[in-house]
Amino acid sequence: MKVFKFEVDEAFAKRNNEMLKDTRRLQTSAVVFGVILLGFAAALYFWVGQGEVWGLAGGIVALTFALLSFFLAVAVPRKVGGAQQLYDTYPLAPAVIAETNERDYVIMALVNTNVDPKLPPRWGAALRTVTRINGIKEPKLGTRIPVAAVQGRRSVRDEEHWDEISPMPIAWGTPDEDVVNTARRAIPEDQWARLDKARKRLDDAKATRYNLLVL
Repeated sequence: MKVFKFEVDEAFAKRNNEMLKDTRRLQTSAVVFGVILLGFAAALYFWVGQGEVWGLAGGIVALTFALLSFFLAVAVPRKVGGAQQLYDTYPLAPAVIAETNERDYVIMALVNTNVDPKLPPRWGAALRTVTRINGIKEPKLGTRIPVAAVQGRRSVRDEEHWDEISPMPIAWGTPDEDVVNTARRAIPEDQWARLDKARKRLDDAKATRYNLLVL
């Protein structure tokens, strides 16, 4: 699987890329939590526990966690990167709509779980629940969706394989349907066929800790 290079429409991605939206929500939550902790630290130190050892200790602990929250608010977006950086970093992969719900639907992607891309593929089925993908007005089971396979985490016990991979649709990065169609055609047909067979293991994939089932 190779990276699919295209020019990302940053403004479009900001409105439509649900992975970036998740990052912004996390950033906002971290800031709000930090402000609350900062106020709590001040209350403990200056009012509730004024002159008491426990007030000083509690204030220091709350202040420490507040600073940690502010650090995460800054560090997480930098760690994730911008839309162009994400699409330029992670490999192209096939995905299909595997389940439809009233307000969202689940896409399943065929991904290589090996950390080393030079090794023979160790295939896995990765899931992500989405609310909207540009160009799909009526979600239907089996609809083909080209995605970037965003590698997330791996454990200390197994550093050679990814524990979490999240499918990020190409259509979240551009409104140009020709670009999306080009990405779809760039995926080998045998990968689409392998993914189609994996769809029957949707429940097994859902039962995994990080929505990633090794096939």
